[in-house]
Amino acid sequence: MKLGKQFAIFASLGGAAAFWRMECRGQVGQARLDPLINPGGVSSHAHVIHGSSGFGAASTYEDLLNGDCTSCAVVQDKSAYWAPILYFKHLDGSFEEVQQVGGMLAYYFLNKDLKDPNKPITAFPNDFRMIAGDSTRRNYSVAGLDPLLPDPPKSDWASKGQTNQHDLAQRALGFNCLHYGGENEPTLYRHYLPDKAFLDANCKDGVRFELSFPSCWNGKDISSPDHKSHVAYPDTVINGNCPPGFDVKLPGLMFETIWATNAFVGVPGEFVISNGDVTGYGYHGDFISGWDANFLQAAVEQCTDGSGMVQACPLFTVLSEDEQRKCKMQLPPSVVNEKVTGMIGESLPGGLAIAYGPGPAIGAQAVQPAPAATSASANLPGGVFKELPSETPEVNALGAAEASSSPTPTPTPTPSDPPVPAGYELLRTDYVTNGNVVSKIVVIETVEYVMLATETVTVTATFGADKARRELHHLHGRRHGMH
Repeated sequence: MKLGKQFAIFASLGGAAAFWRMECRGQVGQARLDPLINPGGVSSHAHVIHGSSGFGAASTYEDLLNGDCTSCAVVQDKSAYWAPILYFKHLDGSFEEVQQVGGMLAYYFLNKDLKDPNKPITAFPNDFRMIAGDSTRRNYSVAGLDPLLPDPPKSDWASKGQTNQHDLAQRALGFNCLHYGGENEPTLYRHYLPDKAFLDANCKDGVRFELSFPSCWNGKDISSPDHKSHVAYPDTVINGNCPPGFDVKLPGLMFETIWATNAFVGVPGEFVISNGDVTGYGYHGDFISGWDANFLQAAVEQCTDGSGMVQACPLFTVLSEDEQRKCKMQLPPSVVNEKVTGMIGESLPGGLAIAYGPGPAIGAQAVQPAPAATSASANLPGGVFKELPSETPEVNALGAAEASSSPTPTPTPTPSDPPVPAGYELLRTDYVTNGNVVSKIVVIETVEYVMLATETVTVTATFGADKARRELHHLHGRRHGMH
């Protein structure tokens, strides 16, 4: 039943005449590792990792190829796929891992560039690397739209000025409420993680996290300093026209992971992504290609069965689900003893604090106060214990009991809005971070042109000079990736 529903969902995307669904039923590991953003070190937050057992803190292409196994279905795919773990925070402050259902699926869409449909699709080069999403984001700013409402028709995006990469990247996230006895939600329909009351009432089979990666390439760089600038989205995210300068069409990669949020129905608390995000806006994922480019090119050209089943392609050597689940990586000493699964204690792995937004999350200890649990907020659709009355002592997850036992960092300041001149219209508000500086960018427009007005403030740490230096060093090393 579930399989048929997935096919129906992707048939509705349009243009996805050929694709395959890389099943990654096993997890090769869970750890605070990220060889793209923190090569050789420890990541700020925990990831669930699928693919080659050669994955490590500083994985090279050769490391992945030399892995003994893969937790995905095809022997020839030694790629690495990773994304944050989902946790549940109980009212007593303890965190519990939410279980995946069926591992992860990595969809490979073989959609042509619509502006030049006769041009072939090019396989990922050896060691190709990219990131989708922004770990620090905690708001939604597509042309000032309310994220609680459905997207406009894709045919209207261009006329509404919503085909820039900034907007497309926000629409590349999806949180699909699963109810197999009811009507399916379209792929990438909802761009935020719903609050727990909604999940309890409507999502009886859990939530499917969806993340689409850019599929237009500049044709020369296998990566870039931020692991994003060498690629771009087509103008309707999964399908469409590639922008100028990104004229090489790659397979369209999309992660899909089902989380058993339904296991917590009736349990007071909130769902938190491991990067300290309850909104969903900061969901993200990473990819390093472990394919042989020549083999992958042959697969792109020959594995065009419309069913999406890897078993339908004679080029692939397919592993059983048991074989996929047996594949495990060797964790490095830096993280081997860290608790990231099951009941993990009273903090997220790495001591990461929850950042509620709407400003960006900055640094491992950038605590931002929880908004009042009153009405739905476009900046915080995930909610903060909305089902509880405000006088309940446990409502505020960052309350007095917790504050009394640890230093209180300065909350991230939010710059005020620059004045909007007469005759102009506010288009959207964005936040950008660079080290310990937060910039608020207000985009205003007239019919003739668009201009930017910015205001910058500096964050001052109040938790001791030594710790402040460690925080600023951490931020300096991560400001390019924004992951």
